[in-house]
Amino acid sequence: MYKPELLDIICHHRNTACGSCVVTAFRVLSRFWSGSGLVRVLVRVWSRMFVLVEMVDTVRIPPWSFHRQLNDAISEELNKKLANKVVYNVGLCVCLYDITKLEDSYIFPGDGASHTKVHFRYVVFHPFLDEILVGKIRGCSAEGVHVSLGFFDDIIIPPESLQQPAKFDEAEQVWMWEYETDEGAHDLYMDQGEEIRFRVVDEVFIDTSPSGPSAEKEGPSAAPTAPPAGLEDSAQQKEAPYTLIGSVSEPGLGLLSWWNS
Repeated sequence: MYKPELLDIICHHRNTACGSCVVTAFRVLSRFWSGSGLVRVLVRVWSRMFVLVEMVDTVRIPPWSFHRQLNDAISEELNKKLANKVVYNVGLCVCLYDITKLEDSYIFPGDGASHTKVHFRYVVFHPFLDEILVGKIRGCSAEGVHVSLGFFDDIIIPPESLQQPAKFDEAEQVWMWEYETDEGAHDLYMDQGEEIRFRVVDEVFIDTSPSGPSAEKEGPSAAPTAPPAGLEDSAQQKEAPYTLIGSVSEPGLGLLSWWNS
């Protein structure tokens, strides 16, 4: 049995940057208490940034797992396949919520494993647009302020979405808000590690699945040419499959220390 203190802690931190804590709780509880009441309570408590998505997949169970309960084996395989993965236009998969239907299992010739079509629901991180979240600044660049939720790092607040007037300090690599007061302007720095409250204004999904070979054919006499400088490095950089675009350009948003002091 779980301790009530765990639920108290989660409820207390639901509006803070402790998203990584609840993701860990989701995954631990889904492993030992799949479909339990506490997992359902966690989903309700964090329903603003986590959603339940109905999915269907065919799960392969190897012969050495036949001694286990079918539901347990399927749950483990589904979490191996989906946990911490981004599904295009769906979101970041966290953990299995429950299994709603199991169809007949089959063993195909040449393969000793069983194959079962499974209908299930999965906990997915997918905030809705205009949702308010709290994260931590993990760095700044000319492209904007990069924010992390602990378990999800692909969040950026572009310069035009910062409190204005905003200025980027090239030497310190930090953005600042030039806050006007009766005594003059004060530079409020957005330092790394500071907690920041932001609004989700957009999301970007990129299909990062492998593409097929190029259709272009090289001539037999074509001499190999060296790629332009820096092209190899840029090609090696992986694009984020799921990115959130944030904004702090309204009262109450931005660093928590700005409004607490």
